[in-house]
Amino acid sequence: MIWYNYVACLFAGIFLANAVPHFIHGISGNRFPTPFAKPPGKGLSSPMTNILWAFFNIIVGIFLLWFGIVKECTLFTFAVILFGAFIISIILSIRFQNKDKEVR
Repeated sequence: MIWYNYVACLFAGIFLANAVPHFIHGISGNRFPTPFAKPPGKGLSSPMTNILWAFFNIIVGIFLLWFGIVKECTLFTFAVILFGAFIISIILSIRFQNKDKEVR
């Protein structure tokens, strides 16, 4: 694979992992921060906004997997996707650890 396919796989992992908390909070009926909240990323958005944001992330992630030509899924390709998911998971866990103490 060409180098930019791996970059696409990295970002696919980021987008797909980011979809998970938004989808879970949305279908649970809980408010959770999104880029559309006031203030962006700190305020809490409605469950419907979270569902829409989750599906946007899923669509972008699937497109990036398609663009990344993952039909040649080697162990390294899978590791790159998981690394993207790992990176965003760590960043978001630090960012949202105090979400209940922030603006409501």
